Amino acid sequence: MLRCMRTTISIEDGLLERARIASKSTGKSLGQIVEDALRLALATRPRSSEAHANKPIKTFGGTGTMPGVDLKSASALSEMMEHS
Repeated sequence: MLRCMRTTISIEDGLLERARIASKSTGKSLGQIVEDALRLALATRPRSSEAHANKPIKTFGGTGTMPGVDLKSASALSEMMEHS
């Protein structure tokens, strides 16, 4: 069974017009045109895990976080970065 999900996306006007023209000329729905284009775009790009599989992780020397930095608190981190 094929499941489909409805969603709303923003597409640049000129690109949407080209997709509509392709839809009319091929007899496919606009949704099919968008799905085909998305499948093609995703098939030609390596998955992020594959793209980064052989890259070494950069590390930096140091003694850890600055005193008083709480890595569990996003608001505390944001405030500390604003005042640095």
